[in-house]
Amino acid sequence: MSSQASETVVIDVRGMVPRDRHPMIFEKIDGLVAGETMRLVNDHDPKPLYYQLMAERPGAIAWEYIEEGPEVWQVRMTKQ
Repeated sequence: MSSQASETVVIDVRGMVPRDRHPMIFEKIDGLVAGETMRLVNDHDPKPLYYQLMAERPGAIAWEYIEEGPEVWQVRMTKQ
């Protein structure tokens, strides 16, 4: 899907307790249908989330950085 796709879900996890972030993000991703897009807003590079997604949901999402710090990171995730 092109980067012009509109996000159906925007999740800003900056105010969340860190241990609660990944489970909630996985829940939102699992709720998307193919072609739907979610934007994640975070206070650090979510690379650990990327690796966890690739291990636990291989091929489930396309990952595209929109903003890469230093204070805010945003990633567009599209359900495959």
